[in-house]
Amino acid sequence: MTDIVDARTRSAMMSGIRGKDTKPEILVRRFLHRSGFRFRLHHKDLPGRPDIVLPRYRTVVEVRGCFWHRHEDCPFAYMPKSNRAFWKAKLEGNRARDLRNLQKLRELGWKTIEVWECELAGDEILESLPALIRADCDLPASRLPT
Repeated sequence: MTDIVDARTRSAMMSGIRGKDTKPEILVRRFLHRSGFRFRLHHKDLPGRPDIVLPRYRTVVEVRGCFWHRHEDCPFAYMPKSNRAFWKAKLEGNRARDLRNLQKLRELGWKTIEVWECELAGDEILESLPALIRADCDLPASRLPT
């Protein structure tokens, strides 16, 4: 099947896809801020420049798009029908890079949390984030955000 737009238009459309400040990422950031957590964004000194870095808790939160990062068994992680060889290499490369970066972060002593785009449809994942962040934390309970 051929593309319905020319190569220049497709290139412009694809370049408009954000890598930062996506709607799912902003949703998670707003929730964390309202919950009393303070964080840094896209910390340059950490492998992969994680989306959200909570230095106080030595925790990073990666907000993943299901299509781009290959969420297993997710209907949004489909394989495009055209140019399959390109997309297969691109999307598998993304997933391999994500795994390498998560491993490096763990080796440096950082706790990692992945939040998938499809999980944000309900509030369950957001409601569980504070407990995931606080798990194994050395701070006294009186100093933990509620």
